[in-house]
Amino acid sequence: MRTIYVDTSVFGGKFDEEFSYWTQKFFDQVIADDIRLLKSDVVDDELARAPEFVIEFVDLLPAKILQHIDLSEEAILLGEQYIKEGVVGKASRADCFHIAIATLQKADLLVSWNFKHIVNIERIHGYNSVNLKNGFQTLEIRNPREAFDYEDTN
Repeated sequence: MRTIYVDTSVFGGKFDEEFSYWTQKFFDQVIADDIRLLKSDVVDDELARAPEFVIEFVDLLPAKILQHIDLSEEAILLGEQYIKEGVVGKASRADCFHIAIATLQKADLLVSWNFKHIVNIERIHGYNSVNLKNGFQTLEIRNPREAFDYEDTN
């Protein structure tokens, strides 16, 4: 079964005028293809501060597609390594934890709308450089629009 780690921005993207179309297409494709979405403690913490309608959207997703992942000590250490290596600053710690969890879970893909700290070619190279130095696989990182080869029937 294919696994995709989703960060909080993907859930919120459903309600953003700029991202709603591709976010909905993403979730439609995930459900149609029976893909497992990995959602971590980090996402849960961020969702706790999200508007109620975002939380309700997440709660309405089919339970069979969601898999909860705990933030492990190993993920914390790897996330801190991204900061130590200068991939991003300390203010982006949660973003680093998203990357680390997806890496350690060997996710097929990480999907995000965060273009500043995650879906950014320089950052992706940095994260993957640290992953390789530490004996982990590289991680594919894309936004929902790039996640699939969507068949548009319009």
